[in-house]
Amino acid sequence: MTATFETLLASDFSARCDRPLDRAVQIARDHGGKLTIAHVLERQGAPSGPETVERLRAELPLTAQDANLIVRSGSAPKMLAQIAAERGSDLIVTGVARYNSIGDYLLGTAVDHIVRNAQAPVLVVRRRATGPYEQIVVATDFSDCSRAALLSAAQLFPAADITVVHAFHVPYEAWLKSDDVKEYVRTEAQEGMEAFLAQKELASLASRIEAIVDEGETGSVIMRQFERTKSHLLVLGTHGRSGFAHATIGSQAEALLSAVNTDVLMVREPRP
Repeated sequence: MTATFETLLASDFSARCDRPLDRAVQIARDHGGKLTIAHVLERQGAPSGPETVERLRAELPLTAQDANLIVRSGSAPKMLAQIAAERGSDLIVTGVARYNSIGDYLLGTAVDHIVRNAQAPVLVVRRRATGPYEQIVVATDFSDCSRAALLSAAQLFPAADITVVHAFHVPYEAWLKSDDVKEYVRTEAQEGMEAFLAQKELASLASRIEAIVDEGETGSVIMRQFERTKSHLLVLGTHGRSGFAHATIGSQAEALLSAVNTDVLMVREPRP
């Protein structure tokens, strides 16, 4: 973390950016930090001088008038990741490209590029901010990346209660009908969760964590926990063991995230 917490908001100043702006303002305020708003002009030759900065600042609400405002020209995905690296931003906040398809903004887009190339966690905002996150769900496959995602979420949202969820399935279930097999797999998953949460770095979070081990497809298991806990934030690591992240943020992304209709915090596995 930097000495002064910095939230970097990636904004195109369209009407759909009011939700991520409100959330970014709230997070910056809660951390006693600074909000920086980055706007990238992708049209070749577009003016990015002081006049453009002041014109855009005039469009900001009163709650964001004291934010740093950076306007640059170039490729938005590359430029946003570069700005975050230059400033040492603690969190990058962005919105959706379009509200009709989750895949539009998670895969093959600016957000996808930022997640893959920026070191800071990336918060994709879909819901209107009505207050701090009070309940969050962290999906885990017990990997180092999952641990990094859990630690990052706990630090970013120190007042939130955390539900840590692991989904397991019984291999060849159609052929293996024995309850003993299912109980063995469940016990193995439960032991994995206990070992994961027993790690030294996670010890201080014990009072905030509810651990859930549940049978089923990852998306269905997570959706059940969202409905039960009324959470508004899903936390995912982006490079997990056993293909978890690729399955969740890849082929299952549209079905899972569209169903839960929630904000998503994506945390990269730290580089060595």
